[in-house]
Amino acid sequence: MSRFEIPVRDRVLTAEVTGDPDGTPVFLLHGTPGSCAGPKPRSSVLYRQGVRLICHDRPGYGGSTRMPGRRVADAAEDVRAVADQFGVDRFCVVGRSGGGPHALACAALLPDRVMRAAVLVGLAPADAVGLDWYDGMSADNARNHARAEVGDAELMRDMIALAVRTAADPESLLEELRTQAAEPDLLFMQSVMYRRMLTASYAEALRVGPYGWIDDILAFRGDWGFPVDQIVPPVRLWHGADDTFSPVSHSRWLADRIPRAEVHVQYGAAHFAAVEVLPKILTWLTA
Repeated sequence: MSRFEIPVRDRVLTAEVTGDPDGTPVFLLHGTPGSCAGPKPRSSVLYRQGVRLICHDRPGYGGSTRMPGRRVADAAEDVRAVADQFGVDRFCVVGRSGGGPHALACAALLPDRVMRAAVLVGLAPADAVGLDWYDGMSADNARNHARAEVGDAELMRDMIALAVRTAADPESLLEELRTQAAEPDLLFMQSVMYRRMLTASYAEALRVGPYGWIDDILAFRGDWGFPVDQIVPPVRLWHGADDTFSPVSHSRWLADRIPRAEVHVQYGAAHFAAVEVLPKILTWLTA
């Protein structure tokens, strides 16, 4: 594993590379909140799959400089900058949870460079016509997204307090998520290994403050900056049927509108099963 600081105009992005240095480059875009320290297959697994996995902290998370007012579309230029830094011309991209919209941005805006894209338990645009955006979402999660849409100042204070609490005690966020989770996610959270992965990611994500998290939520509720129906590369969407954080209806809506998309819904699974399915998705991306 190697870590890098990459200059992007007047900012810096922190990136991490694992796996086979001669393998197919795949960008893994982390969840919300998250960081490049988030859950990923072991290097030995990536070597067997022939994958060079590239992760970076989105602006405001971990070691990456904040970019106030960023849109989902801005992720494409950041990924382009990281790819250029590593001399990577063509690559695949996968986004998990909050990374999903950002992976779609790369597919839409870098069609000459993205070979395939995958989205695991992702979200649809806030203005998705014909989609009840909040249906199936936990009450707390739905309330936060709705408050972000109207620029609720109290939400900002609550998010700052939550981020400070999480940075001091990452386990506290998992305990809070337990109150909103479906049964498959509750079982997932019993794993000591996965809890360690998630808490390490949360701690790194929020060590410099809450604004990466806040900026993600604001970006999801705003104009993404690209139409999903103009995405050119093949896209695979995966979703756990019981997800209460980003409902499965979001992936179905996207699958109906992205020209070369296919959707896989796994019954008896929920949000965090995306961690376990990632190796299979990497196999599809690099096929």
